[in-house]
Amino acid sequence: MTRTTRTLGAMALLVTMTAGCADVGTKTMVGGLGGAAAGGLIGAAAGGGGAGIAAGVLLGGLLGGAVGNYLDQRDQKLAQQAAHNALESTPSGTTTTWKNPDNGHSGAVTPKRTYQTASGQYCREYTQTINVGGKKQQSYGTACRQPDGQWKIVS
Repeated sequence: MTRTTRTLGAMALLVTMTAGCADVGTKTMVGGLGGAAAGGLIGAAAGGGGAGIAAGVLLGGLLGGAVGNYLDQRDQKLAQQAAHNALESTPSGTTTTWKNPDNGHSGAVTPKRTYQTASGQYCREYTQTINVGGKKQQSYGTACRQPDGQWKIVS
């Protein structure tokens, strides 16, 4: 087990242990952090290296709460691709969608605003919707492009 995998595993365990003691707002935040940690673990377990782990963290953080537990490996890959494409090259206000034809799960990512920080880093505000079994969960956040080209959730 790599150091990154152990660190992400510890984060996921900590998030899981504290989630039951929080109010709804905190649970949403904790869900996002837990999703990010779990996504990173999935990326590491899949042998994706740094890029796979970063994509997993991005997806997990975007998903937020418990809906991520219902996505299978194919759903996660489709959602990762849609999130990366939306943040990397989709104009603000344009939605990138994905759908798994095997189980009907679907989602959408819409960049809302793009801006550059004082240090020159590009960031994008976005919304993401995941539909699992007719239940939709929507999240909102900001991701910033890292020097290596990956997107990192900052809020």
